Amino acid sequence: MTTMTMRPPVAPPPVVGSTMRRRTRKTKYLLTVAVFLLPSLIPLLAFTIGPMISAAWTSLHSWNLIGPMKWVGLDNYVQLLGDPATGQAFEHTVYYIVGYLPLVYVGGLALALALNARLRGRSFLRGVYFLPVITSWVVVALVWRWLLSPSTGVVNTVLGWIGIDGPGWWADPAWSMPSIILASAWKDLGFVMIILLAGLQSINPDLYEAASLDGAGWWRRLFSVTLPLLSPSTFFVVVLSLINGFQVFDQVYVMTGGGPNNSSQVVVQQVYDLTFRYGQAGAASALSWLLFFVILIVTVIQFYGQRKWVNYD
Repeated sequence: MTTMTMRPPVAPPPVVGSTMRRRTRKTKYLLTVAVFLLPSLIPLLAFTIGPMISAAWTSLHSWNLIGPMKWVGLDNYVQLLGDPATGQAFEHTVYYIVGYLPLVYVGGLALALALNARLRGRSFLRGVYFLPVITSWVVVALVWRWLLSPSTGVVNTVLGWIGIDGPGWWADPAWSMPSIILASAWKDLGFVMIILLAGLQSINPDLYEAASLDGAGWWRRLFSVTLPLLSPSTFFVVVLSLINGFQVFDQVYVMTGGGPNNSSQVVVQQVYDLTFRYGQAGAASALSWLLFFVILIVTVIQFYGQRKWVNYD
């Protein structure tokens, strides 16, 4: 009896021409993508990634911007972490964020809700409220410095008419940071309003009608329908506001310069002072990287936590 041995099927040889054509198409696609990205990639490399790498290298040196660099390793980081002024600058920055974020969000939400209604001239009002967003921070800060002037400012003058003795605002250590928070929230209200207004207009009106039929009032609809469905826009606003809050500088520099008595000295203001007032570019670069890591950690925590409260349905 003869036994037949079955051979395993032999795979056909690869088609070399077909593989080469796929690789060519993929290469052409990648080159096309690279060409379209170049207008944004070149500035990104030149003005963001390049300076970041340069700052990281500078942070490992002692440098006064004039003489040669001197290698110090991690000494700048160690000194900054042990310096009470660094902790104070971070405390003032967090103080700014804690006061600024609720104020700008609640104000922006109120404006968005009001301008989402059918009002005459609402397009004009939207433009008016957005105008401060595109105005230079230097101009806005100078205007608010004048408005909040302790002696001749409009705010204290109006308060005096009703028998209230106005505070020293930016000239008083206790009121310098609230002055900056007030100016910052006023300028950024329009940006938050536009983002939340776009979120409001994406909510299905049938949901409000169904809630009304169930007997839900305005406040109930706000907390049960509007805010949950507005959570993606809220998340976007919170992330951007926190990142910008940690980098607050322009209004501080113009309105108070970090004073009086360092009561409004924030992290970026300290980076500026270390570089241009004290000639410690290495320490300033190290502080910049410390701030970057803080922002990175806070942002990662936000993206991790948003799974529990942001509704994308």
